[in-house]
Amino acid sequence: MKVETIVNAEIELLTAIKTADVATLDKLLHHDLLFNLPNGQTITKEFDLQSYRSGKMKIEVIEASDQIIKIIDDLAVVAVTVMLKGTFDGAVFNGVFRYNRVWKQFDESLKVIAGSGVALQ
Repeated sequence: MKVETIVNAEIELLTAIKTADVATLDKLLHHDLLFNLPNGQTITKEFDLQSYRSGKMKIEVIEASDQIIKIIDDLAVVAVTVMLKGTFDGAVFNGVFRYNRVWKQFDESLKVIAGSGVALQ
């Protein structure tokens, strides 16, 4: 696994989030994913996909910066700052968040298996 592979996977993930590309999100997220949201709620892959499928989650702006990637065997841990602007179920959000994501290599595919986010602003 190379850092550039993870950088490209992160770009693909953020693009899929912005465009609500459920097929790509389905491909990139592991079926047993657990993700802790900034509000403390733990969500699953299906919850996340349904948020985009239903139109509840709408992202207008997503910009990543300050990305750190550490590769450990078949895992990659990513820490990244993300500026997000959008709506969830009609409620507006606009802020800067710090996310951790854990990517794991499965045969030919790379998937997010876990993550969490905290609000910075």
